[in-house]
Amino acid sequence: MFDPSLLGRLSFTLNAPTKDRLPAGLHTLELFGERDPALYVPTTLKTNGPVPLLVMFHGAGGSAEKVRPFLEEHAERNGFLLLLPQSQFVTWDIVIGGNGPDLERLGKTLEEVSSRFEIDPAHFGFAGFSDGGSYSLSTGITNGDLVSHVIVFSGGFMSVFTQEGTPKVFIAHGLIDEQLPIATSGRKHADQLKAAGYEVEYVEFNGLHIIHPPVVALAVDFFLGKDKHTAT
Repeated sequence: MFDPSLLGRLSFTLNAPTKDRLPAGLHTLELFGERDPALYVPTTLKTNGPVPLLVMFHGAGGSAEKVRPFLEEHAERNGFLLLLPQSQFVTWDIVIGGNGPDLERLGKTLEEVSSRFEIDPAHFGFAGFSDGGSYSLSTGITNGDLVSHVIVFSGGFMSVFTQEGTPKVFIAHGLIDEQLPIATSGRKHADQLKAAGYEVEYVEFNGLHIIHPPVVALAVDFFLGKDKHTAT
């Protein structure tokens, strides 16, 4: 039988929690022995009912610690779980040679988080920067029947073999990105997804290949369904 994971499909499904909640703070989820994922539980997280979860994928050569500062304050202020997986190798499997160990690790990580918290299916997002943005975009569109929001900060490509569901998509790209030209990445992806019928919020900012804090604020508002404002 054909393995759907080869196409990037997660076998994970949202289920009722079976374990105690983790307390507020930053936790290393000791699942793999090395490059384990981190989970930030804000003090503002509501104590009952479903809670929002945003998964943030780092860039090539990066780590959970490199991207955590850009979103931790937002998680604390807005009361959502922040999950920070780490690629097994220098970057994500889909960039190197196709869906494989990172997709499997992601599924196991999500199982662990959902065993402790009831996840709100209407606010369950994938986000990422650079190669992590490509991973978020590709994996999020592929699993759009599970993921409600896809956020892409300066992503380079989109590798999708099967489209499921209709997640809302936020794409941001720097006008003078020196690594991934905006015309062949951000603009191209936004146009392709809009043509395919997806709801897309597309933002261009005057910057290089970076995570731009004002754009992060926009993306968080998008994820939580708050009113829009303008990034520069």
